[in-house]
Amino acid sequence: MYGCAPSGFVSDCPARLAIEILSDKWAVPVVWSLSRGPLRHGEIADVIHGVSRKVLTQTLRRLQGHGLVASEAGPQAGYRLTELGATLIEPIRVLTDWSAQHGGAVVDFHEAAAAL
Repeated sequence: MYGCAPSGFVSDCPARLAIEILSDKWAVPVVWSLSRGPLRHGEIADVIHGVSRKVLTQTLRRLQGHGLVASEAGPQAGYRLTELGATLIEPIRVLTDWSAQHGGAVVDFHEAAAAL
């Protein structure tokens, strides 16, 4: 059974796995883009500005490997969140809210540190 040691994030701590998955630069934007429903590869690329198609493919495969995204075949071929992937929407929303409330303070700190 997985658990976190009181002293920190041990190797089998579930929180460490979540951080590893979400720390990928494009994972959160991909999950968020699929939160409104299935999209084709090109549609995801259009929603997420700046991601190359190769990196998008790698990110989608990684998320599929974690059971968070599934591919759909047929005329509407594309990608969708799995039930497990959909459980990330609320934590991402919380992080987005935190960023909106405190992002300015982080930028201010960076600017002050750069001025020294």
